[in-house]
Amino acid sequence: MAKRGNPNWGKPGSNYLSVFGPTSFEGVAKSLGLSPADFEGSILLKEWVLKNKDQKYVPQDLLQVWGFSVAGGL
Repeated sequence: MAKRGNPNWGKPGSNYLSVFGPTSFEGVAKSLGLSPADFEGSILLKEWVLKNKDQKYVPQDLLQVWGFSVAGGL
């Protein structure tokens, strides 16, 4: 009978964070060809952030620069 489950579960050294890829914000910034120094001046990125800031990750400092607040934020 085959053993069930993940044999590595709970063992030290298993890095579950490596499973996750870039955030949606990082993907949009990359598709627009922006570096972090270009974020603030990008109109297209600002429009994306305005539409998605309540559902997607956006760096807090960028929200503050643009004067955006997040629904349910601290």
